[in-house]
Amino acid sequence: MASAIKIGVSTCLLGEKVRFDGGHKHNRYITHTLGQFFEFVPVCPESECGLGIPREAMRLVGEVDTPRLVTNKTHIDHTDKMLAWAAGRLDALENENLCGFIFKKDSPSSGLYRVKVYNDKGQPVKTGRGLFAAAFTARFPRIPVEEEGRLHDPVLRENFIEQVFALKRWREVLAEKKTMGKLVDFHTREKLLFMAHSPKHYREMGQLVAGGKKLNVSDLYDRYEGMLTEALGLRATVSKHTNVLMHVLGYFKKQLSGDEKQEILELIGIYRSGHLPLIVPVTLLNHFVRKYSQPYLSVQTYLNPHPLDLQLRNHV
Repeated sequence: MASAIKIGVSTCLLGEKVRFDGGHKHNRYITHTLGQFFEFVPVCPESECGLGIPREAMRLVGEVDTPRLVTNKTHIDHTDKMLAWAAGRLDALENENLCGFIFKKDSPSSGLYRVKVYNDKGQPVKTGRGLFAAAFTARFPRIPVEEEGRLHDPVLRENFIEQVFALKRWREVLAEKKTMGKLVDFHTREKLLFMAHSPKHYREMGQLVAGGKKLNVSDLYDRYEGMLTEALGLRATVSKHTNVLMHVLGYFKKQLSGDEKQEILELIGIYRSGHLPLIVPVTLLNHFVRKYSQPYLSVQTYLNPHPLDLQLRNHV
């Protein structure tokens, strides 16, 4: 990468004592593992909007789509204060060129999924979203987001981090002059990655690029970015990965020996059955790419989409 990959992170996850009780929720995976590759932009909505540390605990009340942020005991409504602060903070974050955001789960300001919203009878409904998280996703719908708790799921973790790296590569294309040639070059390198997430988007993006000369280049880039975001937002499954692996194998049909072909087919089959991590067949295919000097595959990001140290393809 030509420059640092910036992602936003709820401040308490970095070990900072900014929570309502003066504590933190340090997440060592974020700081120790992801911290090797990402530059963090910390955000704590409650403390940054002036509510102090420590402070009275708060919760969301009212309608799920338009909840109010109210303190638990004194029932002070901080909604307007939070939203006013959020508007300015989002303006500042737009200049940070973020490629992702990791939010604190269950937070009435930063929770992304299943946040409790209490009705007028005091009963919680776990279908809400924190005020700041909702404002962020509305303002930046094409930036990948995730909650720290869901990073324990290897599939969700890989999908999120893969999106972050892909968006960074795309941002580097956007930093240059927009041309058809540069878009074609980017799409060529990313095609198999798109196929692994959504064969439908893979086909549609190919059609868009093929007919790109009919469109204004700025409109073309914008439509392409929207499709890129949609495609990578869909999870890559074992079935879709298997399809891509077989597609890659097809490039070697005139080069592999009988034993080599049998070996890779066996590995793909074991992976498909759920008894082998994806990294194993991918490693062998990378070996064949180097051994047989396959130029098209040598530039495919699918075969090396993120640093091996992250071990994202090592799970079964």
